[in-house]
Amino acid sequence: MKKQPDKTAFLALIQENKRIIYKICNSYCRNQYDREDLAQEIIYQLWRSGESFQADHRFSTWMYRIALNTAISFYRKEQTAGKTVELSEQVLAMKEEGSELEENIRQMQQFINEFNELDRALILLYLEKKNHKEIAEILGISESNVGTKISRMKEKLRQRFSNQ
Repeated sequence: MKKQPDKTAFLALIQENKRIIYKICNSYCRNQYDREDLAQEIIYQLWRSGESFQADHRFSTWMYRIALNTAISFYRKEQTAGKTVELSEQVLAMKEEGSELEENIRQMQQFINEFNELDRALILLYLEKKNHKEIAEILGISESNVGTKISRMKEKLRQRFSNQ
């Protein structure tokens, strides 16, 4: 028989790390309803996977892994339904007319949306200022692969900006 996780401790950990869920939901979902559905699914998957958490690891690293895997699965289901996903419609909505910085942010978000789901997850973690080791742990790839992918994505972004 499975041992149930402590509900109070679980909810406290979710509350402490809710920004992770919000960021991932905003990165993988276009509208509020999809974000809410994804957030519920992430929390459910975290609860279901509770016994796989190893106390010698950081909770946030484990949480990112579960949340990103759930988001990628959710994204794939949405794509098969013919929907597209934008990085953050809230940030795009904040754009002021004539602002070069905001236009650059909007363009960068569009370019990032063109990456596949693994690369998008990687760039999200990179922009969160996670180190290569932590990104590798979360995504289940090697540290050298993280560095290589980040370098390639930066170069693609540079090329896209220079072409604009």
